[in-house]
Amino acid sequence: MSTIIYPSPIFGPVHSRRLGISLGINLLPADGKVCSFNCIYCECGFNEDHRPTLPMPTREAVAKKLEAKLQQMQAEGQLPDVLTFAGNGEPTCHPHFAEIIDDTIRLRDNYCPKAKVCVLSNSTFIHRQQVHDALMRVDDNILKLDTIDPQYINKVDCPNGTYDVNAIIEHMKDFKGHVIIQTMFMKGQCNGESVDNTGEAFVGPWLEAVKAIGPQQVMIYTIDRETPTQGLEKASREQLDAIRDRVIEAGIPCSASY
Repeated sequence: MSTIIYPSPIFGPVHSRRLGISLGINLLPADGKVCSFNCIYCECGFNEDHRPTLPMPTREAVAKKLEAKLQQMQAEGQLPDVLTFAGNGEPTCHPHFAEIIDDTIRLRDNYCPKAKVCVLSNSTFIHRQQVHDALMRVDDNILKLDTIDPQYINKVDCPNGTYDVNAIIEHMKDFKGHVIIQTMFMKGQCNGESVDNTGEAFVGPWLEAVKAIGPQQVMIYTIDRETPTQGLEKASREQLDAIRDRVIEAGIPCSASY
């Protein structure tokens, strides 16, 4: 099993399947993983296998490192398409997430005004007003919703603590359309149980929730890198295309990444 632990606070740029040339911003420790989920498909591995010893980067360190990298990219004539908050876990758990978003927008406006500021989040902290308000200020507020089935969520996303998917959906509605839903579709097994969420029993209710949220866009994708759990399989191109087409038929733009 190979896993990816990203440098902190800045990594890349990397070429993203969904976002283009992406400069990563990792608000988690550089030597481990901090996440409110423990997804069986996470490219960073399981939380318990990567306990960090270093602290989260400070707000000041993030701004300093980001500015230095943007200056370097500007000098090299290769500016990013997007500044992406991702990395070793859940970015919105950083205690100064909102202030770091403000710093990042300021630096973006100065060095690469055409670039988008993007946050990839598992949605577990969007009930916090500061997090909600900060996500309203970014260009792409990408929030995870793999399914609305609680048993599947507990089996695949493995949330730490209480996770109420219906409450999450209500908080997603609070963004009034300023949200992009991101969903992982896959097949295979985990501990002898199916993790296939490509069938109608999962897709139908998920689609109804998506329509109720009213996002500006939906991004569906499948496994791309090695996973910490063996036995997981990619959803097929045909399956993803069929789900994508149903979202589009509902009047919501949707992309599929294979």
